[in-house]
Amino acid sequence: MYLPPQFAARDASIAPQIMRSHPLAQLISVDDGGLPFITPLPLHLIEEEGGITLLGHVARPNPHAGFLRQRPRARVVFQGPQAYMSPRVYTERQMVPTWSYIAVHATVEARFIESFDDKDRLLKHLIHDHDPAYAEQWRSLPEDYQHKMMNGIHAFELRVLDLQCKVKLNQHRPQSHAAMLAAYESGTTDEQALAAWMRRIGLTGEPAGSTP
Repeated sequence: MYLPPQFAARDASIAPQIMRSHPLAQLISVDDGGLPFITPLPLHLIEEEGGITLLGHVARPNPHAGFLRQRPRARVVFQGPQAYMSPRVYTERQMVPTWSYIAVHATVEARFIESFDDKDRLLKHLIHDHDPAYAEQWRSLPEDYQHKMMNGIHAFELRVLDLQCKVKLNQHRPQSHAAMLAAYESGTTDEQALAAWMRRIGLTGEPAGSTP
């Protein structure tokens, strides 16, 4: 993605945090016609010393699995909080509107998971992420039903080869930060999330070292 230096995340912990808190990603491959083929799907993140791996699956009829088998390298996009930013946050009148957002783009390489036990482990990760109370119900289902469900999916791990994290919060215009922060803190859920990120990375409009 287009990533001007002022918007590149300097804190390496931001990308994994966005990936975990906004797990419904867009998996993007190239189809047989040379066009992007996109599947929205939740992904489980495993962060180890050797890097980041994402676990996920698609329904067996989804052609995306075939594209990944032919071309294992793909891209995954995670969209964090996002919101409009009005030019009213500037004291100057000759300014334009823009959009604030945090996004993570990962280049990945797919490896398919075939065994029942490995698929079961992957599903349990996703269940733990999103519905831990369901875990006991899943374990109690008849074994033949579980196998039927496993046969209905293509499961895979996506090894992250490259990661870009864009934090677009008007860093290059400090004169806007105080008004922008105030507007976002009283706004929508996404705007409040962006305000929290502004505070985290020090975009408060206050002089460095000052006490609120």
